[in-house]
Amino acid sequence: MITILNDNFSQLNDFLNTRSFSKIFILVDENTHEYCLPVLLGNLETDLAFEILEIEPGEEMKNIQTANQLWEILTEMQADRKALVINLGGGVITDMGGFVASTYKRGIQFINIPTTLLSMCDASIGGKTGIDLMHYKNMVGTFTFPEQIFVYPKFLETLPYKELRSGFAEMLKHGLIADKKHWENLINISKLDADAVVPHIETSMEIKQDIVQQDFQEKNIRKTLNFGHTIGHAIESLCLSQGNPILHGEAVAMGMITETHLSFLEELISEEDCTIIIENIQKYYPYLDISDYKDEDIFELLINDKKNTDSKINFSLISGIGSCTFDYQCSKKGIASSIEFYRKLNDASM
Repeated sequence: MITILNDNFSQLNDFLNTRSFSKIFILVDENTHEYCLPVLLGNLETDLAFEILEIEPGEEMKNIQTANQLWEILTEMQADRKALVINLGGGVITDMGGFVASTYKRGIQFINIPTTLLSMCDASIGGKTGIDLMHYKNMVGTFTFPEQIFVYPKFLETLPYKELRSGFAEMLKHGLIADKKHWENLINISKLDADAVVPHIETSMEIKQDIVQQDFQEKNIRKTLNFGHTIGHAIESLCLSQGNPILHGEAVAMGMITETHLSFLEELISEEDCTIIIENIQKYYPYLDISDYKDEDIFELLINDKKNTDSKINFSLISGIGSCTFDYQCSKKGIASSIEFYRKLNDASM
């Protein structure tokens, strides 16, 4: 399902030429149109007709209005059920493109070619598609596997540092929930750049793919992948709703710090492990100012998180470096204490 592309994209061309697709639709945003599409088209060897579908970049575009526009374009261009959608981009593109393809005419085929570290290691893998509803993350979507995922690590060379760091948060998460050695390898990276990260991408992809294969529809162990995302998504949503969007990985890093502290408060990890984890995350991620967000605003989003049942907030919390528990319910007091702990981190560093 996951293929690392060589420089001439021969594996992708073999895939396209051994299937009976009617037409190709390549979904990009403005950034991947400029930096990645020329590489793809320069190596594409197929007689199939193709069209380029472009949207503006950013999480704020991942909504029903954009999806509706894409459905209308596919209809106007007479896309049939043998058409193929190629999602060339980061997490927004793979989430959005997968959702549009999986619902158009009750589902047409799509493949993902992730171009960011976040999408290579996380968003493009696992068959989750989706869009945001109001300011709630990924509230509408499907579980639909892409036909294939093709990864070209050299696309990372086009990434700004902040985007690379954003994806690195998901790699750290994979180590914390499932593989202590992977975590240790990552925190020993002294300079965060593409060359340092590329050797570890495949391990992160394998961790996520293995968990997904065990639990495709997120009934049990797949929930561990939500570590850092419960509080992280709430903060990401608040920032988005106030017109100040932050990168997903920045929110996840903040979420991992607060949920690591929550794991300590619940006596799932030692104080020593808690300190080690938080200090290592802080090496890569600057403090995120959440002083303008009230606890009640955060709790409103936590209560509406799609992972909850019976109006109870479900957390995935680490039970050691390399292990994680899920469906863990904490007191409101404990959650508030962890959020306040994060707020005070800025004071401690001054």
